[in-house]
Amino acid sequence: MFDKILIANRGEIALRIQRACKELGIATVAVHSTADADAMHVRLADESVCIGPPTARDSYLNIPAIISAAEVTDAEAIHPGYGFLSENADFAEKVLFSGFVFIGPNPETIRLMGDKISAKNAMIAAGIPCVPGNNDPLGDNAKKNLKLALEIGYPVIIKAAGGGGGRGMRTVHTEAALINAITMTKAEAGSAFGNSTVYMEKFLEDPRHIEFQVMADSHGNAIHLGERDCSLQRRHQKVLEEAPSPVLSPEERERMGGIVAKAMADMHYRGAGTIEFLWENGAFYFIEMNTRLQVEHPVTEAITGVDLVREQIRIADGKPLSVRQEDIEFNGHSIECRINAEDPWTFAPSPGLVSAYHPAGGMNVRVDSGLYAGYKIPPYYDSMIAKLIVKGRTREGCIMRLKRALEEMVINGVKTSIPLHQALMNEPDFIHGDYTIKWLEEWLAARAS
Repeated sequence: MFDKILIANRGEIALRIQRACKELGIATVAVHSTADADAMHVRLADESVCIGPPTARDSYLNIPAIISAAEVTDAEAIHPGYGFLSENADFAEKVLFSGFVFIGPNPETIRLMGDKISAKNAMIAAGIPCVPGNNDPLGDNAKKNLKLALEIGYPVIIKAAGGGGGRGMRTVHTEAALINAITMTKAEAGSAFGNSTVYMEKFLEDPRHIEFQVMADSHGNAIHLGERDCSLQRRHQKVLEEAPSPVLSPEERERMGGIVAKAMADMHYRGAGTIEFLWENGAFYFIEMNTRLQVEHPVTEAITGVDLVREQIRIADGKPLSVRQEDIEFNGHSIECRINAEDPWTFAPSPGLVSAYHPAGGMNVRVDSGLYAGYKIPPYYDSMIAKLIVKGRTREGCIMRLKRALEEMVINGVKTSIPLHQALMNEPDFIHGDYTIKWLEEWLAARAS
């Protein structure tokens, strides 16, 4: 096993990786910006290296600085966490070229899945169901594009091949709006992602967002660890996730899980990954694959008992998966609330000093966070400051436990999204699991009117 791992990230995910390393007897190196000098992930690491000023592009996205930090500390491997450089194929290549192990898939796989058109074609070849649409970049032939839209059927959605996080997408309901939408999406994609390639798909009117967790080693073994329902979203950003999905039967889980696991084995995938689908009227449609650990991975850990970060590290070290598909058992129900430093209703960021902090506790309650009383939340990064994860024997019991845990959770000095989650716990649609990706925004709009 590795002796020392550098963690190229910050906040709660850096702490999560540190904990897995400690349990494996591996020393850790934290990198940090000047704004994060007092962060918990820096305090708890065995070593730390400052890699630049506060802005992410000068620190957590600074590839030469991160690799230099690994060199001066004699780290053997680099774990990218999620976000930042976690799905940057160039970073993975440079890590390997510099003589370190990248804890993730190989650069070619990251690059393949980072382009939504190539990812879609790869999934079609692997037998994964996809959203109806074209599998090639849209050209400038207006007549051809209009014909394609008619064949797919309105409404359609124009997507950036290199997009993500809800950016680079436009829904088109009429023929008159199509050409302008394609032009605008191309321009936005070129500006935001440095890649103006776009493609067209059928727009699903009211689906759920369901994703499957997969894990594969370099010995040809691939498994799935069930699904997560991530349909509670605002502006394509997940707010709350749960596992298993309230709408999926065990038989459907086994069927789809088998399909995605076989696809990963056939593709010679390595490491942790997530296959994301839209689900509507009982049918699955692939939308993208994330070649990294997900923010919401704890709910999968809660119902399977598998430490996903530990598996990532073992796989990167050349070891086989520690579990087989037949070893995986799905027990109970788990929900994760993303707690952000922001106004719970206007969503305006609220960085600042945490004057008091008390994490929720009790049976089957987990808080992943780098907060402490006296910590000053910097304004330079994502607003998520904690994740509250609970497990219950049933979904009803899980919701009751989550209500109690939200009442216990104290973060004073800044505004947080805790009141939003408390309100959601009392909504009949949520209680009954009757919601889609549109539900939260419609509920927020009705509440504000």
